[in-house]
Amino acid sequence: MARISKKKQIALSKFDQQKFYSLSEAMDVVKKVAYETFDAAVDVDVRLGVDPRKANQMVRGTVTLPHGTGKTKRVLVLCTPDKEEEAKQAGADYVGLDEYIKKIKDGWTDVDVVITMPSVMPKVGALGRILGPRGLMPNPKTGTVTMEIAKAVNEVKAGKIDFKVDKNGIIHTTIGRVSFDREKLVENAREFLQMIIKLKPSAAKGTYMKSVYFSSTMGPGIKVDIKTITA
Repeated sequence: MARISKKKQIALSKFDQQKFYSLSEAMDVVKKVAYETFDAAVDVDVRLGVDPRKANQMVRGTVTLPHGTGKTKRVLVLCTPDKEEEAKQAGADYVGLDEYIKKIKDGWTDVDVVITMPSVMPKVGALGRILGPRGLMPNPKTGTVTMEIAKAVNEVKAGKIDFKVDKNGIIHTTIGRVSFDREKLVENAREFLQMIIKLKPSAAKGTYMKSVYFSSTMGPGIKVDIKTITA
């Protein structure tokens, strides 16, 4: 059995581990029990009643959080020369094509989001084995394969995140930082959770949203009363 650190023991003593908290109460508890010495992320884990192995029960989407995640994302745009200035003006951190494809093949992946154009996907597709496992592969479904380069960059910088249910039926993502006001965390969380509700597959039977937990990066999980999500 894993040993619980003293700091975590203190954190666990500050709330009722059996209670299901409302969304706003959960954010108060997350902030109260966070013991990291840095501005920790506020994470959410949602367990869904779906079978991700079946294509008609896959849950995947994007959402723009009203207050962002608190982290400035590093954006790489792989595009043709005629789109480079547009990407730079929108705030992309890295812009180019062949030179960055070579860098990635050589092992460089120091970015958070990769955006590209449909016309260069044959070149970018060769990077699938490198970018895919890191969650960096551009995809039309997440708006990262597009001719509207500036719009895509602006959305990412404004707090757009993409999410996907894993093989265990869980969606995990970050919706802010511990330093955020409770109201901002609640608004971000509600925006994210309501998007998941909208994406419920028609093939999913029984209870769709089985459990929701919030936590700081190293802190304990706080159980949420699902009925309060849409309240």
